[in-house]
Amino acid sequence: MTSREPVPQPSAVPELVGAFTPLLAAESDAEAAAAGVESRDLQQAVWLRLLERLDGDGLPDRPADWLRRAVRAEARRARRTTVRELPYDDEPAPDSRSGPGSDLAPAPECAALAAERRRALRSAIRRSPARCRRLLAAMLSPNDLTYQEIAGKLGISQGSLGPMRSRCLGCLRRMLAAEVAAPDHRGKLR
Repeated sequence: MTSREPVPQPSAVPELVGAFTPLLAAESDAEAAAAGVESRDLQQAVWLRLLERLDGDGLPDRPADWLRRAVRAEARRARRTTVRELPYDDEPAPDSRSGPGSDLAPAPECAALAAERRRALRSAIRRSPARCRRLLAAMLSPNDLTYQEIAGKLGISQGSLGPMRSRCLGCLRRMLAAEVAAPDHRGKLR
């Protein structure tokens, strides 16, 4: 006799969601970076798969195992999609109507790209080590702090600020490069 998890009934779906949300979050966090997607996007896709499954086969026999497999399947699907997507060669040209001295808003494409860059930067800063987060937050402060003020705020010597900044920016650069790097196609051009 094998030990199996009890098969939950459809009325138990809210309890199932509550019980497996932490597991789904952990599995999605582990797979998201390698797949090049946000963890919450993976979580949403898995919950949708579960809802689709309820219409057909019903709830899985072993929900925890099914959930782990579903996260990995969604991560693989995201990686395959990334391989097929082709980035633009160049960014869209700025709208000639919106320039310095113009009261018009920038072109929607430029505004969307700028917002995406800011989102990616903020996300990478949040994932960086604590010392780097504090340093980068101070450097990006709207108060335009001097090196002396930043060093005082962080409680470090002004002389160690430059090397620390260099290490933090290198870490940030590596994290951002991993997010936007296109997969290698074995030397083949498309």
